[in-house]
Amino acid sequence: MRRTAITAAVAVLALTTGCGAADMTKQASPFANARGAKTVTLSVQSWVGAQADAAVAQYILEHKLGYRVDTVQVDEVPAWDALSQGRVDALLEDWGHPEQEKRYVQEKGTVAPGGGLGVTGHIGWFVPTYLAEQHPDITDWRNLDKYAHLFRTAESGGKGQLMDGSPSYVTNDKALVKNLKLDYQVVFAGSEAAQITQIKRFAKEKKPFLTYWYAPQWLFEKVPMTEVRLPPHKEGCDADPDKVACGYPHTPLKKYLNAGFAKSGGAAAAFLKKFRWTTEDQNEVSLMIAEQKLSPAEAAKKWVDSHPSVWKKWLS
Repeated sequence: MRRTAITAAVAVLALTTGCGAADMTKQASPFANARGAKTVTLSVQSWVGAQADAAVAQYILEHKLGYRVDTVQVDEVPAWDALSQGRVDALLEDWGHPEQEKRYVQEKGTVAPGGGLGVTGHIGWFVPTYLAEQHPDITDWRNLDKYAHLFRTAESGGKGQLMDGSPSYVTNDKALVKNLKLDYQVVFAGSEAAQITQIKRFAKEKKPFLTYWYAPQWLFEKVPMTEVRLPPHKEGCDADPDKVACGYPHTPLKKYLNAGFAKSGGAAAAFLKKFRWTTEDQNEVSLMIAEQKLSPAEAAKKWVDSHPSVWKKWLS
């Protein structure tokens, strides 16, 4: 993810979250780039917010505009390749991939900007709020070593554990730990679903944990967390992945379309360019999928039925 590449526990979350799904670009939809067919193929990232975007877009495309929609789950960077090649028509939640944008949008012209999603993403390090209330100074990175012993696990090798989700996420954490000279070890849970499971378990037992996490994310409503202040992000401070010593930016999430689809995609392309909602809207759908165990289609229908004043603007 951006997360700043993003990006979720149980059967649904195995699909809708857990960034780190296998690259499925070679199994692209047979509907992508189908000339004359009223079809759309959406790239779906593996975290639940992206699943919420795609679910609502798919529901409206199918039930309000009469399209047949296929979805393909692809990791963040391979999704750009699939988009460029016309294997998918649209990517609805990109957390910032400047190298891919330069290559495909500016140089090759095979991908076109689709406008803002309306949601601002932010990656950071978080501790449970109950721990921050016990130790208020723990929210300053310069004090983290003082508390490293609280975060030791069997996997962290005698150091404090910084829990990440999947190596496929956008993460500078290994470089940050090294360059800020912190007594911590980055430990990957493997997926967002696994990370959520661990966070919930720690929270239930009121145990300390330090985790890479991101907003917007429905889990904050279930497990209140407080961000640890890293050195402030400045333009270009993360240009060299090995030398990063600053926190993550706040990133307005963007949509991208295959360039051919952007020009000739008709009502579907016009709708996807106008698709724009709030963090609250996305979290509402994400919560229905992740916690209430509704299918993405059921969650989308429920949201669409109760928010006509929002989505009708996307069709005008």
